[in-house]
Amino acid sequence: MDYLIRHLTDDTAIASFMWANNETGVIFPIDDIAGILSERGIIFHTDAVQAVGKVPIDVKKTRIDMLSLSGHKLHAPKGIGALYVRKGTKFSPFMIGGHQEKGRRGGTENVASIIGLGRASDFVAAHMVEENTRVKSLRDKLETQLVQKISNALVNGDTDNRLPNTSSIAFEFVEGESILLMMNEFGICASSGSACTSGSLEPSHVLRAMGVPFTAAHGTIRFSLSIYNTEPEIDLIVEKLPPIIDRLRAMSPFWKGTCAHTA
Repeated sequence: MDYLIRHLTDDTAIASFMWANNETGVIFPIDDIAGILSERGIIFHTDAVQAVGKVPIDVKKTRIDMLSLSGHKLHAPKGIGALYVRKGTKFSPFMIGGHQEKGRRGGTENVASIIGLGRASDFVAAHMVEENTRVKSLRDKLETQLVQKISNALVNGDTDNRLPNTSSIAFEFVEGESILLMMNEFGICASSGSACTSGSLEPSHVLRAMGVPFTAAHGTIRFSLSIYNTEPEIDLIVEKLPPIIDRLRAMSPFWKGTCAHTA
């Protein structure tokens, strides 16, 4: 917050912040940020793609001017999203040429996907409690047991102020892509850092900025759970992942210890 305040000037027109980080799930102090920006007359946009459907959001109770969300994060079709604009907020359309969406974006609307987004929104709202109880419990079980069974493993980020479904776990001295490849043999799907940069071989800039060691950032895996996940699936990961880490560390020139797997 101090960094934010120091960098605001009289020329600052708009500020944009994630509601929650897409790699670690850490939730940012959106209400506090909105208050600071509102007092200075600065438009506040939040990228809430990761948070919508996971935690309650009420735009009437905060000073957010704009909020972006994406359907693919809440079981809607890919390629559909929405932009909330508070009434009275100045807005210049990026795409002109028609009167669609009250002149804010030209082009024929994708009606089928819009309906899908609406139905998906109803769905996640109805399952919000389950998301923050059962799904959260599954995530905690996954993290606790993996950290117990695998040495030199740590959970990235603030373990209190975060989304209920997201887990970022670092396994030192191994490559994240190798972990994913070997987990895939058991039908276990995850991502190495952000799914948006899953094709990159560079360690996550987010984790590096957080001070996570290079050897751990390279071996970070992100698990994203939902209400469709089950406890047997968590048990499968806990069973299969420790031997995978053992095998990869045995081949790693950076691994100086003995077998990391403890029963």
